[in-house]
Parts: sequence; C-alpha cells; structure tokens
Amino acid sequence: MTYISLDFETTGTVRGWQNEPWQLGLVAVTDGRPVPESRWETFFRVPADRPFSPRAPGRWAELRATLAEAPSFAEAWPDISDRLAGRPLVAHNAATERTILEKRAPLTPFGPWNDTLALVRARWPRLPSYALGDLIATFGLTDEVDALCPGRAWHDALYDACAGAILFCHAVQGGSMLY
Repeated sequence: MTYISLDFETTGTVRGWQNEPWQLGLVAVTDGRPVPESRWETFFRVPADRPFSPRAPGRWAELRATLAEAPSFAEAWPDISDRLAGRPLVAHNAATERTILEKRAPLTPFGPWNDTLALVRARWPRLPSYALGDLIATFGLTDEVDALCPGRAWHDALYDACAGAILFCHAVQGGSMLY
C-alpha cells in the first residue's frame, strides 16, 4: 500500500484575511519506507500586497516574488488531485491539512487520514513535546529526514512532509525511543 505524507505552509491568520496555503509538499511511503523520487512540491500564488502573519513560520518572506508568480490552488489542482486521489494520507496534526483540502476541494473525498500526532501520543503517552521537530529529535531521526530532503529545514512543506513520512514509518513499525 502507498501512503502520501503531506504538509502545507500557510500565511497564518491576519485580521480581515483568510489563512491561505502558500506551499504544499508531498512524499509517498511504500512498503514502510519513504520513496525519495516521489517527493513533490508546489507553491501557490500569494499577491505581493497580501499580508502574512508575523508569526507565520517558513521562508515566505524570501519567496514573495516566487509566490506572486506561482499558480493558484485551482491551477495546481490537477497535479495535486492526481497525487492524492484514492490514497491514504499521512500528516502531523492532520486536522490542519484536512481543513485546507476540504475548503479548497469540498466535494473531493480525501483519506483515510493517518495522524502521526495521534499515533505517537497513543504509543508514547508521556513525552514532553509532540511537536514534529521535537519528535524527530527524540527518536533520533534527524539524519534520516535530512538525507530524504537535503538542503531544507523545518517549516518548509516538503521537509515537514518528509519528516511526517519518516515519523509515520517509525511509529507503525514499532520504533523505539533513544532515551
């Protein structure tokens, strides 16, 4: 079975503006392993005058020119749909990604969803943090994420999707803790 791990980066909440996605990253997981050649990302158009929340993470500020020229979500939809349709999906705190997809494609059935946050909380109920980056560090998976998505960092949708894929594999395969 092939799962698709995904992550969105968004503009964040700004008074008078809706929270909008500006990047989507995907990676497939087949036979319990992320598939490097399946990595895929797209940026979404964000007008140059559209404000971002000052708390919105990621490298959006350096990408403003790219985002102003990127395709709209609707224009990117055929590629996105081809990659997600009929596949089980993986995300860390999946409600966020699910909300974004359901808002943009309300008649499209997505999932089933696999939430790595819920999986890890159920398996390791007393961890000090369930943030994706903290979990990757706790389980000693940072080098694996960096190898799967070289040159990227946290709050890059492709990097976070790769981290989610690796965390998913670790959790479902009965991975152990480092401490």
